[in-house]
Parts: sequence; C-alpha cells; structure tokens
Amino acid sequence: MADQQPARWDANGLRRTEAPLVPRSTIGGHALIAVIAIMTFLAALTAGAVVLVVGAASEWQSDVAREMTVQVRPAAGRDVEADVTRAVAIAKATPGIAEVRPYSRAESMRLLEPWLGGGLALDDLPIPRVIVLRLAGDHAFDAEVLRAALARDVATASLDDHRGWIDHMRAMATSAIAIGLTVLLLVLAATVLTVTFATRGAMAANRPIVEVLHFIGATDRYVAAQFQRHFLALGFKGGLIGGGGAVLVFLIAKLAGDWLVATASGNELSALFGSFSIGTLGYAGILVQIVLIAVVTAATSREVVNRTLKSI
Repeated sequence: MADQQPARWDANGLRRTEAPLVPRSTIGGHALIAVIAIMTFLAALTAGAVVLVVGAASEWQSDVAREMTVQVRPAAGRDVEADVTRAVAIAKATPGIAEVRPYSRAESMRLLEPWLGGGLALDDLPIPRVIVLRLAGDHAFDAEVLRAALARDVATASLDDHRGWIDHMRAMATSAIAIGLTVLLLVLAATVLTVTFATRGAMAANRPIVEVLHFIGATDRYVAAQFQRHFLALGFKGGLIGGGGAVLVFLIAKLAGDWLVATASGNELSALFGSFSIGTLGYAGILVQIVLIAVVTAATSREVVNRTLKSI
C-alpha cells in the first residue's frame, strides 16, 4: 500500500509493517481538503479585497485632505469676478496654502455636465465659481482663519474642507474591515463544523482499532495525537491550495492592471483601486489565514477525538 511505512522486524525476526492509525488517502480526506481549499480561497480573496479597499480609501483621504475649495456664489448687486479676485488674494495670503487655482465660468459650467448632461444652455443660471486650494504639507493650515477672512471680506464665499467626504471614506474602510472579519469568522466556523463531522466519521470507521489500542494500553493522548497530526496535514494542504489560488488571482490582476495602465479603463480602475497590488501586508495576511485554518483544523479534530474517547 502507498500509505505503508518502511518494513521493520520484530523481536522474533518476523517482518512487520506499520501503517498510520488514520489512512492518509481516503475519499473523505480528499473531500475535506477540497472544502478547506474553497473556504480558504474565499477568505483570502475577501482579505485581499479589504486590503485594496482600505489602501484606496487611504489614498483618497490623503488626496482629499490636501485640497479644499472655495465657492463664490453670484449675488444681486455684486461683481462675481471681483469677489473671485478678492477670495484668491485672501487665500494666497493665508499661511499653509501652496497653490490657488480659480476656475473660469466655462470650467465651472463643465463641472455640472456629469449631472446635467452636455449641450444645455447654462448662461442664464447663477453658477457658483470654484477656487481650488492645495495645501502645503510642511506648513500648518488653520481653516478657521481662512473661513473668517472670507466671511469678513467676501460675503458670498464659503470654504469646503471636504470633511464629509473624508468621514464617508473612513466609514467605508471600517465597513470593509468589518466585512472581512465577518467572512473570516464564518469560514472558521464552517471549518470547525466540517472538521467535526469528518473527525467523527474517521473515529467511527476506526473505532475497532481505537478499542484495540486502548486494550493494549494506548493512552487517549496518543490516539488524539494521531488524529490531530492527520487533520493538521489535511488542513495545511487545503489551506495551501486555497491560499495559493487566491495569490495567483491577485498576481494575475496585478499584471492585468499593469497592462491596462495606459488605457482609459485602466486609468479609471487605477483611480479606484490603485495598482491592484495587495502588497506585503496582503500576502502576509493570506499566509496567516493558511496557518490559522490548519491550526483550527488540528485543534478541532483533537477536541472531538478527546470527547469521543471519553464515551468509549
């Protein structure tokens, strides 16, 4: 048999062959490896997706936090161009602002096209003028100082620091992490249930052998260790297959993203998800999941065996 270990000789000179208590190659074992591989694959994909979303959200927060906008609204009896010029001067004089870019009326109108569509006559509408401020990273910036100066000198101007967008991005990243942890917990719970049924089946199939081992003096610890070693190997194999498949998917996605980087769709995907690379942290997380699945499999089998042996 392929499962047999090398032949040995007993004290009487007779040829003796040792075989494992739990056969290494069985239909149930292969099925358990497949189930663990599928669950590990799904958990690893979820973990990688969480890393991508959190990384993209962090980049978005950084970009948004470095920019602010001043909105100058047209009002009766006021010269909007003069208000824009005055707001630009105030912004340039504020410490911590590196660049000030006022949008022309035509550019401000184009900002509305994604919502209103093109080809509309917007000349008669009181379209606000936008001034984009880029903050200097090496200087402290006080938004309240600029907001007070605008309120004092340009009554129709208002400062938007994009705090609402940043809060939404933080909430999205937190939700992604919560979803990833939930999926991992569900995978671990499914692994525990699957290994429990598989271990009980293996115990039922090998019950006569276990009773003989008890009769000749084998301890519960020895029997449990045999099952634990067997299921640890199965869990590690399934985890490697599932985790390896997930790593392959992310590597292919990274190569595809690099190949599409010069196209319009590739630029949009890059803006949303970055380079599709989960980085060292993502791959380390997948490795941790593989080891965790194997440990949970082994620990579950040992616990089930110990409880079953108490009833024999």
